[in-house]
Amino acid sequence: MRRRLLLRSGVLVLLVGAATACTASEPEAETPGLAARGTTLTTAKPARQNLDNRVSLSGKVTINPVFGVVAPVTGQIRYRDVEQPRSTPTKPTRVASIWAKGRSHRVDVPAGAVFAGRLLDDRSNVAVGMPVVSAKRIGYGLVAEIDGAQAYQISDSVATVQAQIKNGPGPFACKVLGTIAALPAGTIPDPPAPEPSTDPSAGPGAPPAPPRPDPGRPVEPSEPTGMRLVCAAPSNVKLINGAVATLEVVTARAKNALVLPVEAVAGGQGSGKVDVVGPDGTRETRDVVLGLSDGKVVQIKSGLTGDETVAVPGPNLPPAKPAQPGGPADPMGGK
Repeated sequence: MRRRLLLRSGVLVLLVGAATACTASEPEAETPGLAARGTTLTTAKPARQNLDNRVSLSGKVTINPVFGVVAPVTGQIRYRDVEQPRSTPTKPTRVASIWAKGRSHRVDVPAGAVFAGRLLDDRSNVAVGMPVVSAKRIGYGLVAEIDGAQAYQISDSVATVQAQIKNGPGPFACKVLGTIAALPAGTIPDPPAPEPSTDPSAGPGAPPAPPRPDPGRPVEPSEPTGMRLVCAAPSNVKLINGAVATLEVVTARAKNALVLPVEAVAGGQGSGKVDVVGPDGTRETRDVVLGLSDGKVVQIKSGLTGDETVAVPGPNLPPAKPAQPGGPADPMGGK
């Protein structure tokens, strides 16, 4: 009996030893995790290519769309009394002048459109590019509403627009009208005061003769608009009111531009930072001036020579400092 117990104990010891040996021979499993912040995952070299800055907008065909006409120079605006034409104008209509340094600069509503309202008080000081008049295109136009982020991409440097009507004609060139800036309500000035009555039969103190109605004067001023792009299709393109369209806007072009992948650059709107990787693997953060971007690469206008190796992803910008209690950045104004 004792011998049988000893044999069983020996077998148990051998099994435990074998299990321990198997466990010790297997490599220890590692828990997968993310790379430490700031770790260079890959690198990129600056390259040169032609670059277009393109923005795609959703729009639709609209009848008689309103757009803004801007001041051509900085100065003082002086509006003119404009009578509504009885037919669609085939030539530009002069609606105001900007006086700057003793010279007068015309403000015209383009052919094919009519004056829709003043956006400022007469003799206001205006800056170049500021909307001063609202105009209404007679007929069809393509209208795309623009949000704030798209406005900064497009700015006022729209070069060309290509339009495509969903399940319809296109692509075709679309001529941009006016500015993309949001417009306040356009106002129509009151008619001049009537002249005193010259009727010899009217006695002293008789009321002045009522003003003659002006059939050409618009009844309704233009309504306010958000930021929008308005363009006109060629006359041979068939349009249907309300049809959905896509507008591709080219805002600028650059030839043989020095570019980097967008992932390698931190920042935007003209300035950014990149991490230059040295031969020994060290990283040096440099300031760069940015230009155009197509969403994949961004133009480096200055700050790099083109021979550097740049870390991807780019540097992490420091977070904003928290507001100090009672400080100017504290919205609660705590003490």
